[in-house]
Amino acid sequence: MVTRVDTNKKRIRRHKRVRAKIFGTASRPRLCVFRSLKNIYAQIIDDENGTTLASASSNGKDFAQYGGNKEAAKKVGEAVAKAAIEKGITDVVFDRGGYIYHGRVQALAEGAREAGLKF
Repeated sequence: MVTRVDTNKKRIRRHKRVRAKIFGTASRPRLCVFRSLKNIYAQIIDDENGTTLASASSNGKDFAQYGGNKEAAKKVGEAVAKAAIEKGITDVVFDRGGYIYHGRVQALAEGAREAGLKF
């Protein structure tokens, strides 16, 4: 019998390994990315206090088109960067969430960098 590899379980293991080294502080919070099949989500998190400082996703009212492509991911990156800069956050730590830095995750990061976040 052939067993199928659970890719989400492997991603969670990679994410735990990355999270052991990455920690968001109040002065330099963590930009966390979650990618589903239809949408992409980004949060800026202060791990010391356990609070979400800013967030954006592709399933909001601003995204009438399909949210699972690279253009939408770039717009989400720009939106989360704009929300962070309004709150006075310019430096973040990028947490790719166990995903490969490629495609939509890379587009989100580039959009956030172009909008003014430093990481």
